[in-house]
Amino acid sequence: MRITSTSCICPVLVCLCFVQRCYGAAHHSSIKVTRNQTKHIEGETEVHHRPKRGWVWNQFFVLEEHMGPDPQYVGKLHSNSDKGDGSVKYILTGEGAGTIFIIDDTTGDIHSTKSLDREQKTHYVLHAQAIDRWTNKPLEPESEFIIKVQDINDNAPKFTDGPYIVTVPEMSDMGTSVLQVTATDADDPTYGNSARVVYSILQGQPYFSVDPKTGVIRTALHNMDREAREHYSVVIQAKDMAGQVGGLSGSTTVNITLSDVNDNPPRFPQKHYQLYVPESAQVGSAVGKIKANDADTGTNADMKYTIINGDGIGVFSISTDKETREGILSLKKPLNYEKKRSYTLNIEGANTHLDFRFSHLGPFKDVTMLKIIVGDVDEPPLFSMPSYVMDVHENEKIGTVVGTVAAQDPDSANSLVRYFIDHSAEDDRFFNIDANTGTIKTAKVLDREETPWYNITVVASEKDNPSLLSHVAVGIQVLDVNDNPPELAKEYDIVVCENSKPGQVIHTISATDKDDFANGPRFHFFLDEGLALNPNFTLKDNEDNTASILTRRRRFSRTIQDVYYLPIMISDGGIPSLSSSSTLTIRVCACERDGRVRTCHAEAFLSSAGLSTGALIAILLCVLILLAIVVLFITLRRSKKEPLIISEEDVRENVVTYDDEGGGEEDTEAFDITALRNPSAAEELKYRRDVRPEVMLTPRHQPSSALESIDVQEFIKQRLAEADLDPSVPPYDSLQTYAYEGHRSEAGSISSLDSATTHSDQDYNYLGDWGPEFKKLAELYGELESERTS
Repeated sequence: MRITSTSCICPVLVCLCFVQRCYGAAHHSSIKVTRNQTKHIEGETEVHHRPKRGWVWNQFFVLEEHMGPDPQYVGKLHSNSDKGDGSVKYILTGEGAGTIFIIDDTTGDIHSTKSLDREQKTHYVLHAQAIDRWTNKPLEPESEFIIKVQDINDNAPKFTDGPYIVTVPEMSDMGTSVLQVTATDADDPTYGNSARVVYSILQGQPYFSVDPKTGVIRTALHNMDREAREHYSVVIQAKDMAGQVGGLSGSTTVNITLSDVNDNPPRFPQKHYQLYVPESAQVGSAVGKIKANDADTGTNADMKYTIINGDGIGVFSISTDKETREGILSLKKPLNYEKKRSYTLNIEGANTHLDFRFSHLGPFKDVTMLKIIVGDVDEPPLFSMPSYVMDVHENEKIGTVVGTVAAQDPDSANSLVRYFIDHSAEDDRFFNIDANTGTIKTAKVLDREETPWYNITVVASEKDNPSLLSHVAVGIQVLDVNDNPPELAKEYDIVVCENSKPGQVIHTISATDKDDFANGPRFHFFLDEGLALNPNFTLKDNEDNTASILTRRRRFSRTIQDVYYLPIMISDGGIPSLSSSSTLTIRVCACERDGRVRTCHAEAFLSSAGLSTGALIAILLCVLILLAIVVLFITLRRSKKEPLIISEEDVRENVVTYDDEGGGEEDTEAFDITALRNPSAAEELKYRRDVRPEVMLTPRHQPSSALESIDVQEFIKQRLAEADLDPSVPPYDSLQTYAYEGHRSEAGSISSLDSATTHSDQDYNYLGDWGPEFKKLAELYGELESERTS
């Protein structure tokens, strides 16, 4: 089977066409596919022959982007078995078969029905087969072939990364590489020149150039100055077909910026400047600005300003503002129009970051001259001194001159000056000042011991312009005079032991003086010479502002005299000297052998023990509180024993346990007498305790009743009278009832109350006649009596 193509475009196809024309006329060149054939001849045996294989060409070409009205002819399939009678049927399968590529099944002609794009698909793989139309048996084995889409120049070069932004330092050498650009072409780079790109510059000459093959952009001029032109827009073109006519092209823009280098020195716009500064400008304040221009930017324009010479170099200073790159002129010393009215300064501005490649363009600094004019200002008065210190003695009379301050108008007008004291800081005015002369005088009598130092403020103003004020501090020291006598440093409590010896130091005293050191110490201690010689104690001046108290005799006695008084005199070292008298109190105490105080007079003991007046008062209060508690307790006990009201039916049975056999009815200390009530006599002996009875009952007074009481009745009457007349018992509204039980028995009292203290001569033997009940008692008293007699 042969596949024939009429395409003779590429060189290979040209050769094939030439072969076609040489070997056969109107026949198309074809791809002939042979196979082993067996020929059957009647009467002959079957012989196998190796067929002669034909030359195989299995690739077709079809142009892309075909835009004709008819399908594009691709090639022809032909089998050797095809006799031209239509019995051979050609079948095409594979990529695009039936859709893109169609075949005439009778003639084997292949056509392309669609426009193809090589950039989307470069080739198609198909399979061809020849079969018998009637039997559908294959006449040829299936053959594979390729239809390749042949490229045409239908894609222009493209810059995928554009537009570009790039910088290059100014003043760069010619040929300095800036950037490399690259364009891509979608056409087949292996076929023709469709994808062969060359670069050219459309815009940006003569400043930049581009390499036509590599696309590298370079500077094309020497010393490109950023200050002259900073931004450039360069257009680069890429053209295929090696730049030939008819090729396609694409372009991109490259924005190139020249970066700054320090190639420009600073320059002052003027060589001479003039600045006005009033003389009232404050020291340290900014009085002016100056600036040198630098065409560079960033750190290349940084500079420093310096005063290099001039008569104002010590009066003014200059600093650099890093933000604005200005020189800030400041005042170092105060200005005075009357003394100097102008100054001249030479100021230099220099770059701080130098590039030595461009040192030939320097020097990178500039100098200008600045003239400063001092302006006249009406100034406040000026004191002759920044502060004053004066002194005055204490106790001087009012109006004493302390000192004088002086101020004058510094202006040429020399106005009159007036003075006054600023009293806003003090309540009491101790000083006055003469408004015209500035003389300060005392307004009160001063006391150094109260205030040794005064600080006042004097204000001066111009008479013509009172609003202009000046202030000055004046310190006034009050000088001391000897106006305070010395006195004891404290109140001394001096103790002398009873066993003291003559000449023994019992205490050391010191003194103080309110005056200062010149009129105070040294102190002199001595006894009053106008008094008689003290036989007990003497005083010794230690000549160190202290004195010692010494004894003059042996032994002291508290019982004879427990307190001694010693008058002393103290004088100071002032001129004239002042003295004072004091009296020392010396207490006599009993001491141990080592001198420790054992006991003194009560007051001295408490004092030596360190008890203060407050402690003594506290102790007394505690004692009084304890006494009050005791009295209250006793009162409560009494109120509990005696009821407020005792009714007639109140019968109390008290059982008291004794170690002896009892005291009988006369033992009232141990037995409640109210138990011996006699109802027949109760009404007659009933009294109220809150009402004093009109009749005083005495032991001798007997009531008019028929009762003949001897012992108990008399006892009850006595207790009743005592209860009624007792002033310590409060007037309770209660009723006490005392009753008489009856006449005593014939046996009499058997109480033993008086048995321990009195000796009775009574014979108790008769007790044995009273019966068995008294037998034991008779034996007891009988034995006692016998023992007493013996």
